[in-house]
Amino acid sequence: MDENHSLFSFRVIDIDTWQRAEYYTHYTASVPCTYSMTIKLDISALRREGIKTYPFLLYALSTIINRHEEFRTAYNSAGQLGIYSKMIPLYTVFNKETKTFSTIWTQHTETYTAFLNAYQQDIKQYGSATTLTGKPCIPENTFNVSMIPWISFDGFNLNLQKGYDYLLPIFTFGKYFQDHKRWFIPLAVQVHHAVCDGFHLCQFLNELQEYICTICNNGQ
Repeated sequence: MDENHSLFSFRVIDIDTWQRAEYYTHYTASVPCTYSMTIKLDISALRREGIKTYPFLLYALSTIINRHEEFRTAYNSAGQLGIYSKMIPLYTVFNKETKTFSTIWTQHTETYTAFLNAYQQDIKQYGSATTLTGKPCIPENTFNVSMIPWISFDGFNLNLQKGYDYLLPIFTFGKYFQDHKRWFIPLAVQVHHAVCDGFHLCQFLNELQEYICTICNNGQ
C-alpha cells in the first residue's frame, strides 16, 4: 500500500450529543479564541544518549498526540467536524542554499527506530527541495511542526488571519541551550480553545516531557 493512503479514519462528531458542544460553540461563535503557551522542554536525556533531537521530538509529539482526541479534532477536507484516528507530523526543513524552508511529512510508526529510518529517507529525498511543499501528496491527517534553530525564545505566537477555523495544534521549536548541566529547548504550542482547554494542553506537555525522559532511560 502506498504510504499516502495509510489507514486512518475520521469520526464525524454529532454536535447534539457531543460533551464539548457548549464550549465549541462558545469559542467558535461567541468568543472565537486561540491561545499559545511556551515552555522550556528538558532534553538533557536526548543529549546524554546522543539521540538526534529533531526526529525524536517529531516522533514524541506524534506519539502523545495520538493518545488524545483534543489534539486530533479538526475539520476534514469536506468541512465536517470530527476526530482523526491517527495524526502524522508535517514539519519544516531549511535549505541553506536558498535560505528558504520546505515541508516534509513522515508517517508515524510503532517504534522510533522505524520512524527514524523513514525520516532519514524523506530528508535524503526531499530535504534539498526549493519549494514550499518539499514532499508532495500531503495527507489530510497531518499536524504542523516548525523549527527555528537560530535563536531561543520565551514566547512565540502565530497571527493567523483565518486562525479561528483551524482547530489542530501548531508546534514551534527554537534553539536548544544549556543551563548549568541541563539542556532545554523552547517549545511554543498554539491551540484552539474550542477543542482544547488549559488542562488538556498542560496534560499534553507533561506527558511529552515524561515520555522523553522515560523512553531515553529505557535505552530507546
